[in-house]
Amino acid sequence: MDQQTIVSLLLILATFGLYIGISVYNRAKATSDFYVASRGVPPFWNGMAIGGDWMSAASFIGMAGTVMILGYDGLAYIMGWTGGYLFLTFLLAPQLRKYGRYTVPEFIGDRFDSNAARLIAAIATIIISFVYIIGQLSGSGVVIGRILNIDAMYGTMIGVVVIAIYATLGGMKGITWTQVAQYMILIVAYIIPIIFMSLQITSNPLPWLTYGKIVSELGELDRALGISEYFAPFAESDKSQFIALMFTLMVGTAALPHVIVRFYTVTTMKAARWSGAWALVFIALLYLSAPAYAAFSRFILMTRVAGQPLDQLPAWTDTWVNTGRLQLADANGDGILQWSEIVISNDIVVMATPEIANLGVFVIGLVAAGAMAAALSTAGGLLITISSSFAHDIYYRLMKPDASDKKRLAAGRWAIVLATVVAGVVALNPPGVITQIVAWAFGIAGGTFFPVLLLGVWWKRANKQGAIAGMLVGLTVTVTYILFAREGFTIFGIRDTGAGIIGVPINLIVMYVVSKMTAAPSQKLQDEVLDLRYPEQMSYRDGEVWMDESASGK
Repeated sequence: MDQQTIVSLLLILATFGLYIGISVYNRAKATSDFYVASRGVPPFWNGMAIGGDWMSAASFIGMAGTVMILGYDGLAYIMGWTGGYLFLTFLLAPQLRKYGRYTVPEFIGDRFDSNAARLIAAIATIIISFVYIIGQLSGSGVVIGRILNIDAMYGTMIGVVVIAIYATLGGMKGITWTQVAQYMILIVAYIIPIIFMSLQITSNPLPWLTYGKIVSELGELDRALGISEYFAPFAESDKSQFIALMFTLMVGTAALPHVIVRFYTVTTMKAARWSGAWALVFIALLYLSAPAYAAFSRFILMTRVAGQPLDQLPAWTDTWVNTGRLQLADANGDGILQWSEIVISNDIVVMATPEIANLGVFVIGLVAAGAMAAALSTAGGLLITISSSFAHDIYYRLMKPDASDKKRLAAGRWAIVLATVVAGVVALNPPGVITQIVAWAFGIAGGTFFPVLLLGVWWKRANKQGAIAGMLVGLTVTVTYILFAREGFTIFGIRDTGAGIIGVPINLIVMYVVSKMTAAPSQKLQDEVLDLRYPEQMSYRDGEVWMDESASGK
């Protein structure tokens, strides 16, 4: 075992120990601990936990690689994922927090007074979270596979075991504080390499100010090679796909159950808004850095690897070839590696960059620990969402309403173990790259939930028939389009990753039409919807707005 492997392993094992220790210390003892951390998380720390929850393997491992390979067209991921938080913070999160439920399916079931809507929402939540977690487990396989120099499939198996242990122990309370620690680790691990690369390439330690110059030089290199320029818009996709992908990621962000539930862990509507604001700050630190990562990595590959004799390539190339994520072929037989002969997976760019730039064993190990933190933090949130959808919304609310806290916690923990194992089996041979798999989850979330949540909060006339019809049609259309698009059938060039732009409008129209054609919800439900629009110190009762529900005056 070489020095690099030892350092990487030690750093990852140390962080694993930290996560499990935090989970044990904050072990959930009641259902409110397990599902919503007793609603006592301060906004600043909740914003950081949201950042940790959000910075998945797709963000940490896959996004910079996607931007590096797609150039301008890859920016749809950054704009979509960031813009969705504005939708969520201003349109949904405070109102959902005021409603005071544990989960998205519980909100839908109670808002529309329908167990059928609750069941459909719970099943859809499990599907969405399951698809999303496949990407995280695949990401953990990339990291562990590289460290141990084994196939990513075996790395995935190891990741499954670790995730199952710490998510089962702590519930939402443990996961919240684990995600805070994971965010701190992943953001340090993400930024340090680009600071060193910026110093190495430009002699300036501020990559956010220097990578623009490198992008210009990349354009010159591209022109010399006769390929599409790195920053040329719509070279790798057309406008319709760019807009569809950005829209899908925006509405998906605002409708992802595992993201929404993080806003349930704070005390008030105001705290929910501040959580969203802090989350945007913490997320921006990574998202503003991803384009710099992409530019520096592409520049080093084009100037220091491409054009070299095949028998004189850096040692790191052999290591990554062994993982199956890097392919080098001398197609023209001249003994020189051409840029067109390098096939690099989106998913290894961030992991390989410290080696590409020769940044030393500690930085390589730090990035590996950060990548695992990103995969684990999101996986933990997803597992709690799957667990709560089954144990709380299906088992407790529909099957066993008299179940004790102990039985509900046991059901939740077993749901975590089962979901992790099944998702891990699928992730052994993932159906796509990490960012692609995650985009499917966003499309399904947006197509199923966004119209229902939006109209459920802001349109009092929305009823259970409309919600049920909208969710069923939206889910079916979105999943069907993803499957057809993967086989080559597309509308206006919109690929599988942009399926949300098909599902969301159809869901919205169906829900509106069906709600208008059927009876209005009860006056009580309509008043509850109006009440969501006012801060906690105000409430809507008897057709009037009241100050302080406990006071006798208006």
